[in-house]
Amino acid sequence: MAKRQRQLKRRDHVRILMYSHDTFGLGHLRRCRAIAHALVERVRGLHVLIISGSPIAGAFDFRVRVDFVKIPSVIKLHNGEYKSMSEHIELDETLDMRRSMIRDTARTFDPDIFIVDKEPLGLNGELLETLHELNERDCSLVLGLRDVMDSPEQLAREWAPKHMLEQIDALYQHIWVYGPEDFWNPLTGLDAPESLNRKLTYTGFLHRTVPYSAMRSSEPQGDFILVTTGGGGDGAELLRDVLAAYEGGHDIPFGAVFVLGPFMPADDREEIARRAARTGRVEVIDFDNHIERLITAASAFVGMGGYNSFCEVLSFDKRALIVPRTRPRKEQLVRATRGAELGLVSMLHPDQARHPEMMAGALRAVIARPRPSAVGVHHMMNGLETIGDLVEDLIRKRNRPPLSVVKAAPAT
Repeated sequence: MAKRQRQLKRRDHVRILMYSHDTFGLGHLRRCRAIAHALVERVRGLHVLIISGSPIAGAFDFRVRVDFVKIPSVIKLHNGEYKSMSEHIELDETLDMRRSMIRDTARTFDPDIFIVDKEPLGLNGELLETLHELNERDCSLVLGLRDVMDSPEQLAREWAPKHMLEQIDALYQHIWVYGPEDFWNPLTGLDAPESLNRKLTYTGFLHRTVPYSAMRSSEPQGDFILVTTGGGGDGAELLRDVLAAYEGGHDIPFGAVFVLGPFMPADDREEIARRAARTGRVEVIDFDNHIERLITAASAFVGMGGYNSFCEVLSFDKRALIVPRTRPRKEQLVRATRGAELGLVSMLHPDQARHPEMMAGALRAVIARPRPSAVGVHHMMNGLETIGDLVEDLIRKRNRPPLSVVKAAPAT
């Protein structure tokens, strides 16, 4: 009876809870935010609450009917270990707080749909209790995977000991892959059971637009190459490599604009700003929460090939040079390699990027390369529309009245 009353109450009031663990960088929160904004714009009466561990979640604007709950932040170190953002709180205490806040938020918000970004069980399994509880409450559980998780070998090493595929299959009713099927299968190399494969839906990449609030901001004038590394925590080497190309007196037609990112260490930030000023051709911006505005204004784009940057390059039809990170994960390398194979972007391996003359040559070449539209990207960019269709279908199924049994008339 309670379940039926809940369905009736929610016909015009649907709640979606999203989880973004955010231990490093900006990618998970920005992806969840893009999906949430598209959904509330499309579905009347829909409310989205994002649980985020990003330390700068408050730096982004959220649309009406989209809000976030900030849980304590942790940092993933380069060796794969985690530590608390607070020097005075132990990691175990931080994880306990996160687990409790996630559980209590889910109990209070009482979502109809729960969308988990990338980490099936959450950071260190912090979602398990909540997933089981929401399953018992008849909440639709969705696992959202980016197009590439990691190299098949690395993913198998991480997931096999945890029996992750079996747990995903048991816990989730739906798996949405945020990319086109002909680009990459995120479960490549894993022996996924057929029951799990049947739950996979490829949405296409998430198309991006310039937010209205960003249109009112000023932007650099003239032709420039935009160089950005997302959150910046591991991007200093790429910026140094580009700087060396400008410092070497190589004939690069356009100057550059660097966006450092909020997580770049202070020493790296100061060094890069000092060297950039000496070139007279490189402008440095600490952080821009409306990076879409800069991408649209740029003549070319240089980045590491994270998921959001890749979607933005395709959405804004930008000539792009990708210099992927190759450790500790190969996600960016896999994406950049596949993108280059399809003619969508140019790729330079980081070992090559360390040679100023090779970087300068790649910068000159990217200015002249074809745009992604030259090889056709429209069919790849329908992710937000597909997710909207999927959510509307889930809502229709949840609000469908229960079937009643009609007794047959007695034979005469």
